[in-house]
Amino acid sequence: MKKITLSDEPDFAPVDGYRAKMIHTDQMSIAHWDVDPGCELPEHSHPHEQITNIIEGDFILNLNGEPIQLSAGDSLVIPGNAVHSGVSVTACKIIDVWNPPRDDYR
Repeated sequence: MKKITLSDEPDFAPVDGYRAKMIHTDQMSIAHWDVDPGCELPEHSHPHEQITNIIEGDFILNLNGEPIQLSAGDSLVIPGNAVHSGVSVTACKIIDVWNPPRDDYR
């Protein structure tokens, strides 16, 4: 067992307007994102299955070309290798979970 205090973790900012605290285990990676309003997430894909959980705010996620409106309390499962992108409508707090772990985010 390992206790993790997010405030002790370094910031991770792979895209302008997106800042995360990352947690990695042998089986998954978790990102606690703070997203500025109006920030775009470029189109991309990865082999990891992903679950996106909107904690605060409104976000539009495009999954395989289909825009999906997400608000606080919504979750979306993104299959591995699915092409996706997005934009924050408002400031957002988002938790993403990936399996297997995102070694490229370590």
